[in-house]
Amino acid sequence: MVLLKPSAFSKSPKPRPQQGGVSDSLIGDTVEEADAFISQWVSPHLHDSSSTSCSLSSLFSAENRGEGRRFLDVLAKLHYAIQSAGLVNPDSAKLSQARDLMQTAMKYLEKEFYRVLKSNRRFLNPEFISNEKAEGDADADSDAIEDLKMIANCMISSGYEKDCVKIYKKLRKKIILEALSNLGFEKLTSAQMQKLECEILEKKIKGWVRLARVAFVTLFKGERILCDRIFFSSSSSSSSVSLAESTFVEITLQSALKLFVFPITIVKCRKTVEKIFPTLDVYQTILHVIPNIDQIFSYDSTASVRSQAAESLEKLGESVNAMMIEFQSSITKESSKSPIPGGGVHQLTRYVMNFIVFLADYSDSLAAIIKDKESSLPLPEDYYNNKNNNEENPENAGSPMAARLAWLILVLLCKIDAKSRLYSDAALSYLFLANNLHYVITKVRTSNLKEVLGDDWVAKQEVKVTQYLEKYEKMAWGDVVVSVPGDSTEAEKADEALKRFNEAFEEAYKKHKTWVVPDPKLRDEIKASIAGKIMAGYTGFYKKYPVGSSKIVRFTPEDLNSYISDLYIGLRGSVPVSTN
Repeated sequence: MVLLKPSAFSKSPKPRPQQGGVSDSLIGDTVEEADAFISQWVSPHLHDSSSTSCSLSSLFSAENRGEGRRFLDVLAKLHYAIQSAGLVNPDSAKLSQARDLMQTAMKYLEKEFYRVLKSNRRFLNPEFISNEKAEGDADADSDAIEDLKMIANCMISSGYEKDCVKIYKKLRKKIILEALSNLGFEKLTSAQMQKLECEILEKKIKGWVRLARVAFVTLFKGERILCDRIFFSSSSSSSSVSLAESTFVEITLQSALKLFVFPITIVKCRKTVEKIFPTLDVYQTILHVIPNIDQIFSYDSTASVRSQAAESLEKLGESVNAMMIEFQSSITKESSKSPIPGGGVHQLTRYVMNFIVFLADYSDSLAAIIKDKESSLPLPEDYYNNKNNNEENPENAGSPMAARLAWLILVLLCKIDAKSRLYSDAALSYLFLANNLHYVITKVRTSNLKEVLGDDWVAKQEVKVTQYLEKYEKMAWGDVVVSVPGDSTEAEKADEALKRFNEAFEEAYKKHKTWVVPDPKLRDEIKASIAGKIMAGYTGFYKKYPVGSSKIVRFTPEDLNSYISDLYIGLRGSVPVSTN
């Protein structure tokens, strides 16, 4: 048996330190360091977690921004120490002190977050943000956004997500609502809309159009950009939805949905032909901002905005279609029976063409509204060729929209053709047809209709005008033209020939002096054509048999020119259009 030396027991072994002691030592150092720094910015009495935070100075102002970054670093270390100590010694007094200090610092940080949001409101305005993003200029607000992003990350990672988000949502939602109110947003029921006079309703619609464009092009877009920047890569603790998404949704969703109450209300209003253009204004606005809506409200949680926009377009499109059918019906029902004095342009032609010209200004919207089912309209090929009608704008070639507008014009021309039979004088009926078709062509050529219908359509109608005028001249001036004496007229027959010409010309002049060609260019072309058929022969005759050589010479060539120049000014009369 081996005996140990007493000296082996005389020296007691060094005790192992407790884990709690090491933990307290580490967190204690961190707390002391954090407390020393935080106290420079937060009043000592604020270490009481029940007191209200107030800063001695603004930590995230331009001159203190470096200190602000250090403040966040200190809190990050303190948070790490709290997590570590909590795992080892959750009952540590130092841990409790650290938590109190963290709560005090977070209350201060919460105030700083609010201050940065509010003091930089100009640069954080959604309109400013969206425009700055589009122009690629991020200098004006980059510091403020970076500060907000860092504060948010610190608060969220430290377990103060609700406090941070609550402040942000409250202030930003207020900004959105104020912006919409300043833009004139108001909610009207269909009953209220029904009672509005047309002029007031149009003002309301114009206001909504302006509001919707700003809201979806800048306001909501700017807010989405801001949420994405400040809460980038942060996930909500309550779900898998990102914090940026949940925050943006709560700020904007209800406001965005309320904007679509107005177009749905318009659809419920009583439909009249005159309301088609305001309705198209609303439709076109939504159609143009749909790409913005799809991009801004791309989350699953904002699908209701996208579906509401799509539903609004569908309902508005149905309403426009119904009004176009009613418009076509009003053309066919036009019941005036009195012919237009002088064969001028009928009021129905002016009304219908002005209406269709305005429709053509909405060609993008009409192309989306008028679907393939409309393309079966029985248009004559010699009137409108669906396949090769528009080489300059092939997207319109054969489109249901172009065919629909061409059909409306054809309905008008058929109506005008029927009205031409109201004239007892066949020549006047052809002048009436020429005047009206020429007016139609002019309206097409000088408007967006030319791009819709194409050059081929215009050329075909111009041929018809020429044909009408040829028939008119033959019937109206044929007897005059064949009676024109020439320089080959024999002397013994000169008096008889001249008498026949005088009678024919005087009769034609008296009759046609009251007839009218409203378009100056067409009027000059007709007069030039008539003069060309008369003046050459008569001038030759006059040179051979001047005034004085015969008792029945009544007109010099200059006289004839003056009389012809005086034609087709007419009485400018009109007959009111009667529609049902």
